[in-house]
Amino acid sequence: MYAALATTVLLLHFGFLAYVVLGGFLVWRWPKAFWPHLAAAAWGLAVVTLHLNCPLTAAEHWARRQAGQSVSDRGFIDTYIQNVLYPARYTHLLQVLVGVIVVGSYAVAFARYRHRRAGRKMSEPPATV
Repeated sequence: MYAALATTVLLLHFGFLAYVVLGGFLVWRWPKAFWPHLAAAAWGLAVVTLHLNCPLTAAEHWARRQAGQSVSDRGFIDTYIQNVLYPARYTHLLQVLVGVIVVGSYAVAFARYRHRRAGRKMSEPPATV
């Protein structure tokens, strides 16, 4: 049971990481998604820059210990992403790339929002004096 829980938390962690990287694109379709994604992106930035311990990593490690599995002292990205999907020497470059993706997705979302808003103002009848 604990091994399944550890795997579930691992999958949630991958999902959260994907949401941090790509969730800004959801704002293009659903502008109200901005605030939840901003919170997730801020948390991701804080974990990376301030070297905070992620609660999902702690939950996975706890479940693995309960299942009798070995647990390293490394975090999620250090264990499952870095040196698996890309060499460690590219970590900083990829962190910057993620930041560019998030900020870029927000910039396009803002431009689309302004365009929609301007379109609504154009279609409104002129104010009478």
